Amino acid sequence: MSTQLLLIAEPLLAAGLKRFLGDELPDLTVAVGPASLAGAPGLVLWRPSTGTTAASLRREATLLRERWQPAPLLVLLGGGHGLGRETLLELPCQGLLEDPSPERLLEAIATLRSGGRVLDLQPATGPAAAGTNDPPGASGLGQALLLSGLDQIAMATAGCQLLLARPSIHPLARLMLEGRLRELAWARRLLLWLWGPVSMAWSDPAPAATPLPSAGEGLPGPAGSLTLRERDAAGIWVAVQQRLNSAISTGLANRTGQLLAIDGLNHDRRGDLLMALVQQLDRLRRQLASEMAGRGPAAASASEGSAVAELMARWNALQPELREQALRQMASPYVQLPQAGDLRPVAATLVSGSDLQADDPELPDAQPMLAALVLARPLLVDGQLLPVDDPRAVLHLERLVANWLLRSAELLAADVLACCGSWPELRRYLLRPELLSTRNLERLRNQLNAQQRWLSWVERPIALYESRRQLLCVEGTGIASVQLLEPRDGELRRLAGLQQLVTLALETRDAVAPQLRALLKGIGDLVVVLLTQVVGRAIGLVGRGILQGMGRSLHRP
Repeated sequence: MSTQLLLIAEPLLAAGLKRFLGDELPDLTVAVGPASLAGAPGLVLWRPSTGTTAASLRREATLLRERWQPAPLLVLLGGGHGLGRETLLELPCQGLLEDPSPERLLEAIATLRSGGRVLDLQPATGPAAAGTNDPPGASGLGQALLLSGLDQIAMATAGCQLLLARPSIHPLARLMLEGRLRELAWARRLLLWLWGPVSMAWSDPAPAATPLPSAGEGLPGPAGSLTLRERDAAGIWVAVQQRLNSAISTGLANRTGQLLAIDGLNHDRRGDLLMALVQQLDRLRRQLASEMAGRGPAAASASEGSAVAELMARWNALQPELREQALRQMASPYVQLPQAGDLRPVAATLVSGSDLQADDPELPDAQPMLAALVLARPLLVDGQLLPVDDPRAVLHLERLVANWLLRSAELLAADVLACCGSWPELRRYLLRPELLSTRNLERLRNQLNAQQRWLSWVERPIALYESRRQLLCVEGTGIASVQLLEPRDGELRRLAGLQQLVTLALETRDAVAPQLRALLKGIGDLVVVLLTQVVGRAIGLVGRGILQGMGRSLHRP
């Protein structure tokens, strides 16, 4: 007996979908409406009518899922529905497609019939999406001055070049325009020297800024295509790994507004390093999963906390080996380069000169990520404990994995830059062409160190006090920075020295600011009273006396 598909849609659209599905899926019996069913359906396909509100959509989806359970529910939405993506992600359905193509619809039906989940949202349009197309790093006084100055210099340079392109230009005017171009070039260099260290570490012209992708194009963001072939830990990791590999293969631009060490690597080595970390994480996940599965009946009956603690201990112990293997894979174990007249292996030299035990204090606790990837435990997302196959949980898990990936790459890239400082022949193999110069390389390293000190001494205490954590995630074809709100009281109590003074200054400001604001308001009110009631009346009386005196003198015979 063939599987039945319950189709709920408007009559004209239902007739078209029934004809299409009947031609493409002959093993599927399409029933339009519950009255046409002959038993329980194997799949429910619902196409809401245009103009359905968010509350009605959620209520109807809940009723359909409860009535036809355990049949999976696939919701088709047309374009221009005007519903927010958070609302769509909260729908209780196994599949959600927004304006899908016929091929995508057939693929989604096959995935749901095999027990998977599907999420496919189109890129956002309108003002909200247009607001995301600002150039990266455009926030802050320094970046605003840099971008404004560069735009003015570019327009003035283009005007001078247009005048120079005229065939009948006077020789004196040509000399003046060439001098003006030299002035603009020096002004650009001065501007980059003053405001450019955060966005560019060398004086060469930076590549044109590509617009940020909209929310729908962000691979790990709340949109895009997400397909879970299997709903266990292995299936979820496969989906996350495929999306990250796809983003890395297209190239990732720095859109965080701060300098990253991986920016110093050339395009190929940067992609190799990120890909190597993803592959090593995959190998480590499979190793941990096999260890957890082979613990034995006695260990399996132990408490859940002991299993997670054992998982965390193994994760921390294997981190140095993971980084070492990723570094060897990035540098290739067979490449040798000359140093002081001798050929030395690049991978072994990088491993010996790197601190594989280094830790990034901004890395969050890996326990939720590991418990979801290895044990398929639920994830806490925005105060809700969600099953690991929920789209919101998968997207949050992907951000956690991307943050670990990028921060681990940052630690390794900083060690690579340090090794290149003492091995000039290594720069051409690993670094960008602009960093072949010793001055540019040292300037980049100094700026990275200064940025790290500022973040550690000032930015991090403020973030701890405000319970914020910065996540580096992959959004479309770029690396973006996302602020995650979570309690960090334990880290806050461990601060000392200058970091503690920063938090004390913030606390003092919060305590004193209301009283100071009230005091200033009272002083302002007093000044207003003095100016209007005392000084104003006195001036009025003086003016009136002057006018009266002038009137008597004019009327005196």
